[in-house]
Amino acid sequence: MFSTIGDLLVTGRRQCRQLVLAALITLVAGAAHAGYTTTRYPIVLMHGMSGFDQVGAVDYFYGIPQSLRDGGARVFVAQVSAFSSSEQRGEQLLQQVRNVLAITGAQKVNLIGHSHGSQTVRYVAAVAPELVASVTAVGGPNKGSKVADFVDANLREGSWLRGVAAAFINAFGQVISFLSGSTAYEQNAIAAMKSLTTSGSAAFNAKFPQAIPTSSCGDGASVVNGIRYYSWTGDRNLTNVFDVLDAPLAVLGQLHGAQNDGLVSVCSSKLGQSLGVYAQNHLDEVNQLLGFVDLFSVSPKTLYRQHANRLQAAGL
Repeated sequence: MFSTIGDLLVTGRRQCRQLVLAALITLVAGAAHAGYTTTRYPIVLMHGMSGFDQVGAVDYFYGIPQSLRDGGARVFVAQVSAFSSSEQRGEQLLQQVRNVLAITGAQKVNLIGHSHGSQTVRYVAAVAPELVASVTAVGGPNKGSKVADFVDANLREGSWLRGVAAAFINAFGQVISFLSGSTAYEQNAIAAMKSLTTSGSAAFNAKFPQAIPTSSCGDGASVVNGIRYYSWTGDRNLTNVFDVLDAPLAVLGQLHGAQNDGLVSVCSSKLGQSLGVYAQNHLDEVNQLLGFVDLFSVSPKTLYRQHANRLQAAGL
């Protein structure tokens, strides 16, 4: 294959140089990767209704915490009541934020809330702004959800069906808490549902209006009380044929009469600076179910990593 020993040596040196160059490129890329998501303040991820921090090997934010940590971020995943009012969940989160600050020695945190987690993090920022550097809502029903309106209207106040449904959902919430290693919080399905109705969200916004858009579908203030506010969402229902939860979201999506992710309309999701609308449904926004998302859209992990880098650039 080689006509002379000289040819063999030349080829060997060439391959050696290529290997060294590849190793250097890998090291440089690895160094950039390692610092890409490093933020000044720790990131705290907040789950939505029926959520958890981790059950077994499954994260609520599936694979996202580790992806952020791989880039250098300090990430904490909070767990509050799976079902409760926005204010009650917010109080539970506030205590955990104080714990994170005590552990890390940081002065503030960057809060990212998905779904009902949006109101949860907004509450903390409103009552303790000195502890919060930024708030990000992902698929947050900031002006309510038509799905919650539908449930509230069809499970009439005082009916036996409403009581049975609430008892079942509360029990489900306790099971979730048990499986994730936390049974400290009570569950209140009715309070959770009421918080996410259009009227319940309006009442919450009247008390905590920070960064809520004043127009029907515009952006809100990007900075309030020194806190930066961001949001993004999805506008699809069916995104992956292998995701068994896409079909229910497609059915529920018909209730909105506008662009939505299955549970929340695009306009309702807006808070502060809107960062975009993506080909994702409500579960895709946290890389669920188990990563079965639209293969032709931006990865949810990428969005969180890009946002961490955005916070880094903003000195947060």
